[in-house]
Amino acid sequence: MKVSNKEKIKLVMDINFYGTLYMTKSFLPHLLERPVGHITNVSSMGGFLPVPGQSIYGASKAAVKLLTEGLSAELKDTNINVTVVFPGGVGTNIMQNSGVDRSRNKEASEEDMAKLLTPKEAAEIIVQGTENDEYRVLAGKDSKLLDKMYRLSPKRASELIAKKMN
Repeated sequence: MKVSNKEKIKLVMDINFYGTLYMTKSFLPHLLERPVGHITNVSSMGGFLPVPGQSIYGASKAAVKLLTEGLSAELKDTNINVTVVFPGGVGTNIMQNSGVDRSRNKEASEEDMAKLLTPKEAAEIIVQGTENDEYRVLAGKDSKLLDKMYRLSPKRASELIAKKMN
């Protein structure tokens, strides 16, 4: 079954943005009744830095970023803390499932895989950030580096990612 571009866009937005939104809306009333609560939403480096070929994914994760930051402001006088997470590269199947063609440079992709966080390492960083009530969690050296670079020079950071993707 071939999926149209319109259906792919809807699927990405449904999962990444609307899934996060509706899950948050479902739990929020219950969290407000508790003595303390915490909402942690996972965005992506693609939520603050454009990645060629992943514009819809990035837009969905940017929406998660802004939703979460907005929630933080709206809930500031409540018992609920809010954290947004920007994971860098994590050794999962996301690249295979994303549609990005890595076959042209298999050697580099194996080298890159060795630099990725393991899922366990990423989870530990996220849990620690949540426990410390951090506003933003940058999981991984790549996420921290690209966040700083993007803040200093968005165009240069975008060009670096585009070059790396080629």
